[in-house]
Amino acid sequence: MDIVLVTTIIASLFLVIGMAEPLAARLRLPYSVILAVLGVLIGAGATFFLRTELTDALNPVAEAILGLPIRSNVFLYVFLPTLLFQATLGMNLRRMLDDWVPILVLAVVAVVVATLSVGYALSWTSTLPLAACLLIGAIVSTTDPSAVVSIFRSISAPRRLARIIEGESLLNDAAAIALFGLFMGFVMLGVPDPSLRDALARFPMLILGGVLTGWLAARVAVWVMALFSRHELAQISISVSLPYLAYIGAEQSIGASGVIAVVAAGLTLNLAGPGRLPPQAWANLREVWDLLAHWAGALIFILAALLIPRLLEEVRVEDFVLIGVVILAAIAARAVILFVLLPALTLLRLSPQVERPYRAAILWGGLRGAVTLALALAVTESFRVPVEVKRVVGILATGFTLFTLIVQGTTLRAVIARLGLDRLSPIDEALSRQVVAVALQTVREDVARTTDNYDLTRKIVRSEAKRFGDRLDQAVKMAEASADILDRDRITLGLIALAGFERDTILARVRERTISARMADQLLSDAERLIENAHSGGRSGYQRAARRSIAYGRAFRAAVVLNSRLDVSWPLARMTADRFEALLAQRLILRDLGAFIDGRIRRIHGRRVAELLHELLSRRIEAVETALEGLRLQYPGYAEKLERRFIRRTALRLEEREYTAMREDGLIGAEVFTALMQGLTLRRTAAEERPRLDIALQRSELFRQFPLFADLDDAGLRRLGRALKTRYVNAGETIIHKDSAAKSVFFIASGAVELESAGQTWRLGRGEMFGQMAILMNKARRAEVRAIAPSTLLVLDEERFRRLLSRSTALQDAVRASAEKRGIAPDALFSEDSRSRAT
Repeated sequence: MDIVLVTTIIASLFLVIGMAEPLAARLRLPYSVILAVLGVLIGAGATFFLRTELTDALNPVAEAILGLPIRSNVFLYVFLPTLLFQATLGMNLRRMLDDWVPILVLAVVAVVVATLSVGYALSWTSTLPLAACLLIGAIVSTTDPSAVVSIFRSISAPRRLARIIEGESLLNDAAAIALFGLFMGFVMLGVPDPSLRDALARFPMLILGGVLTGWLAARVAVWVMALFSRHELAQISISVSLPYLAYIGAEQSIGASGVIAVVAAGLTLNLAGPGRLPPQAWANLREVWDLLAHWAGALIFILAALLIPRLLEEVRVEDFVLIGVVILAAIAARAVILFVLLPALTLLRLSPQVERPYRAAILWGGLRGAVTLALALAVTESFRVPVEVKRVVGILATGFTLFTLIVQGTTLRAVIARLGLDRLSPIDEALSRQVVAVALQTVREDVARTTDNYDLTRKIVRSEAKRFGDRLDQAVKMAEASADILDRDRITLGLIALAGFERDTILARVRERTISARMADQLLSDAERLIENAHSGGRSGYQRAARRSIAYGRAFRAAVVLNSRLDVSWPLARMTADRFEALLAQRLILRDLGAFIDGRIRRIHGRRVAELLHELLSRRIEAVETALEGLRLQYPGYAEKLERRFIRRTALRLEEREYTAMREDGLIGAEVFTALMQGLTLRRTAAEERPRLDIALQRSELFRQFPLFADLDDAGLRRLGRALKTRYVNAGETIIHKDSAAKSVFFIASGAVELESAGQTWRLGRGEMFGQMAILMNKARRAEVRAIAPSTLLVLDEERFRRLLSRSTALQDAVRASAEKRGIAPDALFSEDSRSRAT
């Protein structure tokens, strides 16, 4: 085939892709539907011109279009890794974890149910073997939610809904292709009726092998990219190679799922990349992948649509009945998941609620697209699949895809409008009116100042002022008409606005490099959670999300267990360092919110709402300060190192601003500016490195501050540091159970505990100890001890405690004071201890 002609056709396809998006916006149709229609028209037109005798001039073009090397491997090995990898890079993983139950239900359970539903329905209504029917079910079970996501975004639907659908789209491709590979193997081997046990037996290898391959490839890629921190193009090039090497390595080397490998690689890079790469390099890498995915998605759609006329050439009348069976079975399976299983999980409190109108929109928005056509094409290309099976698979997959695109896709916006999802709620409508009134009032003041500054003629001022004043009066009347919003709703709207400004402030700080990209991801997730919880739960939802942003999560508790029981300290050290940096950044952000409350929210919602928001903000700041103070008590020197790093980064940002201003003012030339910026970049790279948190070292610094160990020399302190172990407990956790054997003494490094014994209660805080009485009296413990705050404890075993007690007069004095506090004679305590040691 002539390379000039092929290049011309490919360039023309890019021209079609460029025109499709504005055309879709003009016709108010999903972008994927327009691409599919254009692809079908191009394919049908090429077939027509090649077979007609009207003209022979276009035959070379038609032959070139129909002769394009479009094979299933092109879709699966070239386009699909790009789409999956970009989707993982764009995901907010922390926020998706909040909805992991509905995402997994739609992405995995729904795919399996749809596969079985369509497969068994076809086996009952056709003469195809069960393996072929299940193969068709796997092909049509994957959805392409790009259309419904784009429409949801255009109508400002809740982010959570779009996030659920995006998570489904990422994982259901993996599940469907894994099922497709299983049943394709049965069909090629001639197994007519496979058992589900045999089909599912290979799943662990497919999934786990793919996850391991993708994770390992991504870790190596991140390590190499970090070495090339000053070479941005090299980093982007390595990222482009990553999904393809992971896909091919998993498929060809170990027989695992390449799709799972690409997803695992993308998720790993998403988590590790922001902390290892410079912020601007990470942002540019994301932009490159957005462009690549846009091209890949459009090309896979339009090229797959070119094949539709060929796949439908041998259609028969009875095939339309089978297409109807596939449509009904697929929609019924999806409806069962959305309207039966998800509500049941919500009732069992296993899944957050998904509102009924949105479930209906998700049902009708389950469009099929290029992946379905690519899998069908893979079946038709295989010489090991029977001819009749290939024909039916191609026709049913293509017919079902056309139905979803043409019927569901073109009516999806109307269905959304019918469900009322394209209209603002009464609260949001009233808010928009008030915002318009306040904004226009501000604009009128600015216009008045502009007329004074520019000394405009009175005639111009009078005409424009009258025109603007009429609009302002109308906006004020509309705002007054909706002034009956409940105070509770005003508070909710104020909290949503406050959380939105917090998110914008985080983004501004990231652009200034005051906050690292690693922390930005976490802080933005917390801000989005504040917005969503305030929208759904008002003040209580906002406060719940605020408490969660500073709480110790499950991962932190798991790291504590690893450190305390297995002496694996690096996960705890990393998470503690992350918590330090996050709290410092959060404190910085929160202190900027008060001016926004006074400057904006007060003007829209009034003084009472502003005062309440100030109170809530003060509580958040106090909670962050308390959490930060607790960390400072645990690791006294580390907080100071992070604050010094923050000052250095701020100074570098200001230095860069000064150089840029001098360059714009012409005070320095391009050569000098470039040299200055190169030096600044080197210093900034060094400042980006976060100081290392050594838990063992910090522990030694911590117990040096205990008055109990004040009379120990350096050698004794070093021995004590090796003997002491650190234990972290959360509020409410029981540390010592009543009647348990006495084996250790506990020193409170930070936090507080409560002792309860014989109806009496004592509370101990930082610098105090407990557990020594039972050891010295040689009895079982009579008190139950539980933490009343997140606490750090230093634990010393019985033998070392007795040796330390014999050498330290300060510790002896503390034991006597504790005994007197509980009504125990100190002399008897020590004499009994001496007798037990003598024995």
